[in-house]
Amino acid sequence: MRGVWTTDRVKAAERKLFQTVPEATLMRRAAFGVAVCAAELKPKRVLLLVGAGNNGGDALWAGAFLRRRGIAVDAILLKPERAHEEGLRAFRAAGGRIVTGPGPADVVIDGIVGISGKGALRPAAAELVAQVTAPIIAVDLPSGVDPDTGAEDGPCVDAAITVTFGGRKPVHALSPRCGEVRVLDIGLAEALGEPDFGIIERRDVAEAWPIPGPKDDKYTQGVTGIAAGSATYPGAAVLSASGAVLATSGMVRYAGTAAEVVSQRWPEVVATGAIEDAGRVQAWVVGPGIGTGTAGRELMSHVLGVGVPVCVDADGITLLAQHPDLWDRRDPDTAVVLTPHDREFARLAPLGEDRVESAKSLARRVNAVVLLKGYNTIVAAPDGRVLVNQAPSSWLATAGSGDVLSGILGALLAAGIDPWLAAGCAAYAHAHAGTLAASGAPAPASAIAGALPGTIRRITGQR
Repeated sequence: MRGVWTTDRVKAAERKLFQTVPEATLMRRAAFGVAVCAAELKPKRVLLLVGAGNNGGDALWAGAFLRRRGIAVDAILLKPERAHEEGLRAFRAAGGRIVTGPGPADVVIDGIVGISGKGALRPAAAELVAQVTAPIIAVDLPSGVDPDTGAEDGPCVDAAITVTFGGRKPVHALSPRCGEVRVLDIGLAEALGEPDFGIIERRDVAEAWPIPGPKDDKYTQGVTGIAAGSATYPGAAVLSASGAVLATSGMVRYAGTAAEVVSQRWPEVVATGAIEDAGRVQAWVVGPGIGTGTAGRELMSHVLGVGVPVCVDADGITLLAQHPDLWDRRDPDTAVVLTPHDREFARLAPLGEDRVESAKSLARRVNAVVLLKGYNTIVAAPDGRVLVNQAPSSWLATAGSGDVLSGILGALLAAGIDPWLAAGCAAYAHAHAGTLAASGAPAPASAIAGALPGTIRRITGQR
């Protein structure tokens, strides 16, 4: 996994490094990396948006390096009286030009605020950014986006590339405004220590995904139970079952009033009308489309008391919020994964701007893994572990998509994967299946499920 460090950790590492390496030396290292990134785009003219302090200094030094390559560079000083003195001298000495407004530019470098900045862009900066049409390279982070949470309170920079130093900060994992993130090692790596959380990558999923061997059979690969859907919402049952079947579960058992519909779509699923008749499974998926009445509550109570890992989604989450006593049915050692979107999460606990801390807090409180859905999905374990899955697109924002995810996750739980990692792997495969299914156009949830086999082959390298 790619490591992510809080801004406080990064600042502490910088202070430690300053004891042995002059701050000016580190600034020039960082700025040279920004300049190289800009030069790769082969611009004829670059515009710098320069704020006060070191972030503006990085931009000015980058501009000086670009001038030495023969590239025309203009700079707008948002706070001329507080511009970084040494950076400004270097920029002017290299032939850089100070201007008062944006002109033609092939690349814009955002040096307005750094990781110490908070809040949206100020009106003057926002007006300048609104006039920019060229690709923006952000220094450390897109100005106006919160460095710790990725939240936006108003106008902010939408970067094509963000160049950061030493290691990724939370904003780089949580905000789509960063664009492509490039990490430059300026000597901070050793001082950072272990990351605070991680970004899941393809190789993590490939290593964890259950691939059947020559001695495996349908039982050794894991039997997934699906308790979803109803006469009103049979589609939820079909989609959850689809996710489990196509995620290579060894066997899928379905229990519920949509048994006939599920059997028609998936004849390989062992379907029964009553949960008591379902047979043994290694994990349950419960909640999608079951309703929040007495029948749904009884179903939840049964599944939580079986003693196998449980993925709780949709109506199941609402039932837990409405009837906290349902938690008493669960054996303390039974693994539970909750998969709420924002509104479902808010039924269980307050959801603040810091989505990572909100997910960690709920995970600790209910002793369950929490998969908080969103453009970038957050997975928090009760022991404090956190990972983020960065979505390759927004095509998952469609009805029934979450039902498919619950089925995928159920299959991975049934295979015996650690619930925290299983949730991360499911989110990764689900997101990439959505992108594959869409191919640049909207795709329904059934198509996302259908893209799973191809997605898994790509992830694992299996033929």
